[in-house]
Amino acid sequence: MKIVQVCPRYCPDIGGVETHVREISERLVRKGFEVEVVCTDPTGRSSRHEMINGVEITRFRSFAPDDAYYFAPQIYFYLKSRSYTLIHAHSYHALPALFAALAADGHKLIFTPHYHRGGHTPVRDFLHKIYRPFGSKIFDRADKVVCVSEYEQRLVMSDFDMPEWKIEKIPNGLNLAEFANLKPERNGRTLLYVGRLEEYKGVQYIISALPRLEGFKLEIIGKGPYENDLRKLADELGVSERINWQSGVTREELLQHYASADVFLMLSTHEAYGITVAEALAARVPCVVARGSALTEFVDGTRCIGIETPITVDKLVEAIQRLNGVGWNIKNLPISISDWDDITDRLIDVYEGV
Repeated sequence: MKIVQVCPRYCPDIGGVETHVREISERLVRKGFEVEVVCTDPTGRSSRHEMINGVEITRFRSFAPDDAYYFAPQIYFYLKSRSYTLIHAHSYHALPALFAALAADGHKLIFTPHYHRGGHTPVRDFLHKIYRPFGSKIFDRADKVVCVSEYEQRLVMSDFDMPEWKIEKIPNGLNLAEFANLKPERNGRTLLYVGRLEEYKGVQYIISALPRLEGFKLEIIGKGPYENDLRKLADELGVSERINWQSGVTREELLQHYASADVFLMLSTHEAYGITVAEALAARVPCVVARGSALTEFVDGTRCIGIETPITVDKLVEAIQRLNGVGWNIKNLPISISDWDDITDRLIDVYEGV
């Protein structure tokens, strides 16, 4: 079976969709499937064709204003010229999935939308409303829609009048073996954020809380269009020296950052799943998340605390102090998260069933 995964970006880029596609693709190859990833490269700095861990990668230059949309119509023509057993498109919120759906005539189409409704800024929200009639065609053409959370499934069924029989809920997973023997490197009390630097991710609230969190430093791992605004805010509040900004870290380095953190924070208002929260929990790090998206599904009031939106500094400081004052042995925090091996097996069942 030859499978093509179509997504906005791929390794070495870091993000929830990128991680999802890489983890399933490499496992599919190990199970004997032929897998190609077709994606975009807005910068033009990555190789057009390469092989990573048995996965064939094909990248096309894209127009991506504000690091979004990833307009690359070449994907449509490329897919039309090739022969695949099945096309698996990812991310409703970027155009490659639409090009994949339009090119899927005669091919089975699986769609994982990673859908969280609306745009992340007023301009993106306006463009999202214009795009919706076109984006809905991806759902119409899909033989099966894979949602990664109950939250996402509810949104998809509501917004696109999608029948439940057409949806399969398969969450994101983790490579649990990676987290088995992590040892923290303690250097003071550390708050950690990992992810894209966008306004909707809520990093500004963490920075705003730092003046009231004496003794804490903040590790920010990621990049994105909101970084300059965040750095300016840190300067204005006089907390720049307590923040360590990083991007392009290796997987091993990222795991060590998780293990060494005291509290992980994800205050995003739009998440279809929240893979970095799952990773933090697997590293036995207590978390603070914003309620209202799929992040709510992690909240249990003990290892993961949820705070209601609108987020305020008072709410955030209280939640962090709650976790910091409990005095848990975080190595004993319980977790119930699926392994990517199990997730891939469930996905193969979907592939073979359409």
